[in-house]
Amino acid sequence: MEIYEILHKDHEKIKLLLNDLINLDEDPEKKHVLIAQVRDELIPHSRAEETVFYNSLREMDQAKDIIMHSYKEHIKAEALLKTLQAKEKIDLDWKSTAKKLKEALEHHIQEEEEKIFSVAKLLFTDEEATQFAAAFEKMKPEIRKENFLGTTIDLIRNLMPPRFTSSLKKSDSPQPPSNP
Repeated sequence: MEIYEILHKDHEKIKLLLNDLINLDEDPEKKHVLIAQVRDELIPHSRAEETVFYNSLREMDQAKDIIMHSYKEHIKAEALLKTLQAKEKIDLDWKSTAKKLKEALEHHIQEEEEKIFSVAKLLFTDEEATQFAAAFEKMKPEIRKENFLGTTIDLIRNLMPPRFTSSLKKSDSPQPPSNP
């Protein structure tokens, strides 16, 4: 399976969780569980996607601008997720924040699946896309175990130019395949 199918499958799962959350009647326990599930799907997806897929693409001139835009959208989505988590704890208008998160992610997903996937398919071979998928799937469970600080450091590491990150790389993290 190639990275495009794996990412699409994750996108659909996250969209379904957000739909369930938005359509939820007042059920504090279910709300808490759904928000945790969104977090447990979104954060590992984002960090693994950045490390394996985005970082390979951003080194190429054809993709640099759109990848940096996608990083900004990840940051926005995660800020909305943190706001949602805080509002849920104090039961303050959490549903409107869930809707904003859903809208932001739907926009991001559409751009990614239309623009980034198209560029990546021109730049990477099918074999490389399969290698990206394997690295992505291997990385997600490890990220899921990290706390907020750990995933934030991962985001910063992913945003830094590669020449500055060599001393920050985790020795046990799967690395993306080499660029062609």
